[in-house]
Amino acid sequence: MSGMKYDIIVVGSGPGGYVAAIKAAQEGCKCALVECASLGGVCLNWGCIPTKAMLKSAQIYAYARAAESYGVKVPGNVEVSLDKVVARSRIVADTMSRGVAFLLKKNVVDVVEGHGRLAGKGCVEVTDREGNTRMLEADHIILATGSRPREMDFMPVDGKHVLSSRDALLLDKLPESMVVVGTGAIGCEFAFLYATFGVKVTMIEYMPAILPLADEEVSRTLERSFRKLHATVYTSATVKSVTVNAGGKCDVVVESRKGIETLTADVVLSAVGIKSNIENLGLEELGVTVERDKIIVDTCYRTNIKGIYAIGDIVATPALAHVASAEAICCVEAICGKNPAPIDYTAIPSCVYTTPEIAMVGLTEKQALEQGFEIKTGRFPYTASGKATAAGDRDGFVKLLFDARTDKLLGAHMMGSNVTEMLSEPTLMKRLGITARQLAEVIHPHPTMSEAIAEAAEAIDGKAIHI
Repeated sequence: MSGMKYDIIVVGSGPGGYVAAIKAAQEGCKCALVECASLGGVCLNWGCIPTKAMLKSAQIYAYARAAESYGVKVPGNVEVSLDKVVARSRIVADTMSRGVAFLLKKNVVDVVEGHGRLAGKGCVEVTDREGNTRMLEADHIILATGSRPREMDFMPVDGKHVLSSRDALLLDKLPESMVVVGTGAIGCEFAFLYATFGVKVTMIEYMPAILPLADEEVSRTLERSFRKLHATVYTSATVKSVTVNAGGKCDVVVESRKGIETLTADVVLSAVGIKSNIENLGLEELGVTVERDKIIVDTCYRTNIKGIYAIGDIVATPALAHVASAEAICCVEAICGKNPAPIDYTAIPSCVYTTPEIAMVGLTEKQALEQGFEIKTGRFPYTASGKATAAGDRDGFVKLLFDARTDKLLGAHMMGSNVTEMLSEPTLMKRLGITARQLAEVIHPHPTMSEAIAEAAEAIDGKAIHI
């Protein structure tokens, strides 16, 4: 393929890159996709998909242990075979990666294996694993190289004692104890996973609450859920150092409201955020503007250099797979002259797959008040839901925030079984400006957890039927 000419070249095959390539092909463009690792990127291979597979195993384990409460007798002891849990997660990830390969082939996208680097105007130099290079040309080049776990100097990742999220997906045995540093979505999901499997988990968060970007009520409720799993939670705490002692365990020096203390655990999971993959892309040589680890783009994802675009985790928008995919479609449509509407970043759904699940969109209550909104709050607890009670999943609630002046949704914060599947309804409400009254008038099927959304809308006027 040396010297091949394309309409669009995409560098990176994650949920931004492969979607951009397929969309480009669907629009009639000749497209190449450059990837140096497995198709599907980190999300599919080492993030979203395999973690959800392992979390499903944890859920099944929890159900099996509680089987008698449902009238089901499980013979013998319920045990976790971590090697089989991990093996299943890898099969799931590999299956999805092969699915991406099939879609690219179906849409006649040329997949070029190797590391892609900008090599001048309209050129991408690709270096394969053997060090061989080839040059590809295109009028439009989309960078979608994603991110990787961030490493901190005081907590160097070695893959054995201090783990990255990728390492945590490949453990060959359950540790007796684990310290999780950072309690965003990744930290919380792994903490829940291993605490459910019986590992003594300690969570350390620098901010005043775990899952700090969530609504405060969600954060408080999630912390109670972790305590039920016998996890220890430190907030407003700083990790000063992590060292391996003579016994092969990790000593974690923590400064919190209690003072300075040393925690000892078998392993430490570093979940302190992500780092954009923008090194060795040729950005500096071409003069692409970068600020604070992010490539600067406009609403159509054009950089300051004509013909160069960037999407996904390498730009300053929410680092979520579905956001990268939406940006990919918007970017390609703009290239193809379709004049797409800019993405509405006030209506980005976000999910955390602990048990109970967490789903949120829009402003938190604190943000809404800080922005000067007068709010009306509608809340419906899962304890009043027939479906949740029948399922034995009564832990949770739906909380909706409305603008008191316009009656339009400002934010939705849901916690409980199945809420990640229910989030699209309030996201659509936020996107289209649907009012609380309009939502309350929509007939929801019974019995479902989704009834809680309509009940929460009615609750803002004290007219919910079932509470």
